[in-house]
Amino acid sequence: MTATLTAASIAPDRSVRSVSSHPTADSLWAATAPAAPETPALAESISTDVLVIGAGYTGLSTALHLADTGASVCVVDAHAPGWGASGRNGGQVNPTLKYDPDELIRMYGAKQGEALIETVSASGDLVFDLIAKHRIDCAPVRAGWLQVGYTEEAVAGMHARARQWEKRGVSVEMLGRAELTKRMGTNAFAGGWLDGRAGGIQPLAYARGLARAALAQGVRVHGQTPITKLERQGNHWIATTAQGHQIKARQVVIGTNGYTDGLWPGLARTVLAANSFIVATKPLGAKGAGILDKGETGSTSQRLLLYFRKDAQGRLLMGGRGHFADPQGAPDFAHLERSLELMFPQLGKVEYEYRWAGRIAVTRDFMPHIHQPAPGITMAVGYNGRGIALATCMGQQVAALLDGKNAQSCPFPISTIQPIPMHGLQRFYIAAGVAWYSLLDRMGK
Repeated sequence: MTATLTAASIAPDRSVRSVSSHPTADSLWAATAPAAPETPALAESISTDVLVIGAGYTGLSTALHLADTGASVCVVDAHAPGWGASGRNGGQVNPTLKYDPDELIRMYGAKQGEALIETVSASGDLVFDLIAKHRIDCAPVRAGWLQVGYTEEAVAGMHARARQWEKRGVSVEMLGRAELTKRMGTNAFAGGWLDGRAGGIQPLAYARGLARAALAQGVRVHGQTPITKLERQGNHWIATTAQGHQIKARQVVIGTNGYTDGLWPGLARTVLAANSFIVATKPLGAKGAGILDKGETGSTSQRLLLYFRKDAQGRLLMGGRGHFADPQGAPDFAHLERSLELMFPQLGKVEYEYRWAGRIAVTRDFMPHIHQPAPGITMAVGYNGRGIALATCMGQQVAALLDGKNAQSCPFPISTIQPIPMHGLQRFYIAAGVAWYSLLDRMGK
């Protein structure tokens, strides 16, 4: 007898509001990335071993690693590969979590904690190895990540963090005010540390490069193909597209992160879809000499952090949290422009060329999550602003799980779906959190 999980039992969660579909047209990355590969909408019903929903870093990395196992894979996206946060982020490859190594050991125990630390620490290598292996044209620079602080107290905490990583063989530098000023081109900070594992890339170019590599490995990749329904039939899942076509698959991976909707009940309620805003100046030329000249990326240690870097053409980028609503115009980015000009007053009047935003997925515990709520369903979400390295790594781990790896040996714990209470108030959560943390930052708490 064939068991069927009825459509009603997994009906899309209509109480979850869809996140905005604003385009990437105003972003620096969309303007400078190599052309996207052809990923036309799915025009027929098909069968495949694995269906991946979401063509960002998670989905594309999963597909690419599964292709190495010989599995047939189809990736679909409601828009195009890299359309979401994978094509809109700051381009920083930071192989870290919110928590320091010693904290992770306390949270997960020695065995799981050390496996998690080792996996996350290697996630930067994974990104740059994939770039080299598949010759992805995404302007990679691996000059490290500077985390900087305004007070001596903050710097002491960062140096303690650096020592924890140094004990694990990571190349670090602990910097005081003078060394950091020389390195960054600003005396705004009391000091910080450099994580030598990190780097910077053109993030949309990287996403498109992963898509191109997956296509070359025989993966089917289809943009403009939203999935409207999932239902279980025997040992397979049937996914129905908005165009009415069906995809039959033994396994389904959902990797939609900050753009997760109500397709799977409860999943979107496990994350807060927070906006990250970014501005980019015009190329600075000689005017930018002395500012991050080695290509380092950087961010502050504040709760409401600022992150910054130069791109391959010498533009200076500044990013940070914005309000919940999608930006409507230049005034919504004024706080970032003011921050950039305060940080680098030697630039004088600054001209801005690009302003854009994207949504990141913030989890309640600030950790990425893997869920397997039903046979043949795997989900990975929640990178908390560290998506390039973590999502690429998560794709590798999800592929291993689908290829038969024991879930107990996965460095990322498999957890149950636990919606955030009163998730419908997420606009209030984010607005209140921004206000509270902004106050603490100003008070130096």
